[in-house]
Amino acid sequence: MAITEQQVKDALQTLIDPNTRKDYITSKSARNIKVNGNDVSLDVQLGYPAKSQLAPLHNEIAAKLKTLPDVGNVSVNVTMNIVKHAVQRGVKLVPGIKNIIAVASGKGGVGKSTTAVNLALALAAEGAVVGMLDADIYGPSQPMMLGIKGKPASKDEKMLEPMEGHGLQVMSIGFMIEADTPMVWRGPMATQALEQLVNQTRWRDVDYLILDMPPGTGDIQLTAGQRLPLTGAVIVTTPQDIALIDARKGLKMFEKVNVPILGIIENMSIHVCSKCGHEEHIFGAGGGEKMGKDYDVELLGALPLDIKIREQADSGTPTVVADPDGPSARIYKQIARRVAVKIAEKQQDHSSVFPKIVVQNT
Repeated sequence: MAITEQQVKDALQTLIDPNTRKDYITSKSARNIKVNGNDVSLDVQLGYPAKSQLAPLHNEIAAKLKTLPDVGNVSVNVTMNIVKHAVQRGVKLVPGIKNIIAVASGKGGVGKSTTAVNLALALAAEGAVVGMLDADIYGPSQPMMLGIKGKPASKDEKMLEPMEGHGLQVMSIGFMIEADTPMVWRGPMATQALEQLVNQTRWRDVDYLILDMPPGTGDIQLTAGQRLPLTGAVIVTTPQDIALIDARKGLKMFEKVNVPILGIIENMSIHVCSKCGHEEHIFGAGGGEKMGKDYDVELLGALPLDIKIREQADSGTPTVVADPDGPSARIYKQIARRVAVKIAEKQQDHSSVFPKIVVQNT
């Protein structure tokens, strides 16, 4: 008896993609289902980078389809396709960039820049083309964290070529100044510098540009929210009450400028003693989860207070590249996939599909 397409769909509905948390039919990932007698073939297209997941997902889907009665050959092709998604109304997209993710915090000292660089490296490790823009004009740290020295070149004296570090395309005001030179600029100068760094860099087919925001809710954050095409924002906090107060302010600011909140990352969530293994919640517990529930925003993940994360970032080889198979790197990659899934579920940008209408007097 020949297998039917409905049997294939029913089988796929029993499998849950651990990243989207949906079955392959509901998420519309399963495509081009073809049944020829008892032979089955299909494509599974993921809207998020998941290089480490392709083989496990392929094996799980193929194994499930092979349980169909009298099934013959099973062919499953799992691929990734990252597309542009909608941004704030009236804000122009940046050439060479599909999606911009702002990584923000309400206050300093919560490990936002370390989280941002590891998030960028995790997306790259999963197969995406990733850019990193250091938007902290007054305290740029990405050149040091990525171990990049020198100044960006310009082929036409108009556009800057991004610097490169660990596979990322990187731009920072830190490349233009000496490490010990303070940026004694008023707000308008800083915001203008940010816009120039974004728009006058020759980004090359970037799937995700990570915007490492300065702490707080001042001029730079407002400019980014109103004038840069942000696909979404991620809020970094610690469980400490004083950090959560300011993190809530950062979240509300993005909401006011119609930038979707992709989720919350709780940093320094727990400390594990390197000597005895004792676990202790130094900065409190459950703060990020409670904040997520209060604002109906997902807690994307929680990272430990680990001296290695700090040491690796300070040395110019952040955790995801220094220890790619370690426990912290795995958490960063899980968070990265979840951020990308949240973006993939958003409305796509179709502005380039529509023709430009020009009205002329004839």
